[in-house]
Amino acid sequence: MKRSIALLIPAGLLVAAGVLPVQASDSRYPVSYIRKVEITEPSGRTAWENKDFLDCDDVVLTQEDVLFALRHMRRVSRSAYDPEKTDSTGCEGSATVTFKNWKNLAMGIEPNGRILALEYDAKMKVAGSPTSFYECSPCRDRKMTLLKDALYRADKRRFKRLVAEGQLSAGEAELRLKRARDSRDRP
Repeated sequence: MKRSIALLIPAGLLVAAGVLPVQASDSRYPVSYIRKVEITEPSGRTAWENKDFLDCDDVVLTQEDVLFALRHMRRVSRSAYDPEKTDSTGCEGSATVTFKNWKNLAMGIEPNGRILALEYDAKMKVAGSPTSFYECSPCRDRKMTLLKDALYRADKRRFKRLVAEGQLSAGEAELRLKRARDSRDRP
């Protein structure tokens, strides 16, 4: 009897590991422990803004975005976050999250799921580690789906510019624009 139980425990752990999501949130910031979320800057531009990809005026950070990010973000290294090595939209919204223990988390969230976070104590002094870097693939998928029209407008601007520069014919630009929209609409 003891042998069969000893064999079932490791098997149960393997099954549980398979059920748990690969994208785990940072356990230091439980959503159930949040006192308040304040959006400090709903839409902002960084030096990396690329209007051919996305106009920052089309991106607005919401409270739901912050809560979703806290549930799904995973920590990455500083080098993995580097905008020169990864895709960056150049758009970023900012929020401050206050927890029930009065710990504060200042967050910068890009629509592509890149997140910067800095922890403060109740007196707004930097607490713990320096800036933390996060990635959130579910956040990117969610936000980019919501931004389909904004991405379509960016494609339209880009193709219009290429036609004006003589690098593309109007017919080819229209065809490419239709192809880009169709590729986004596919599940």
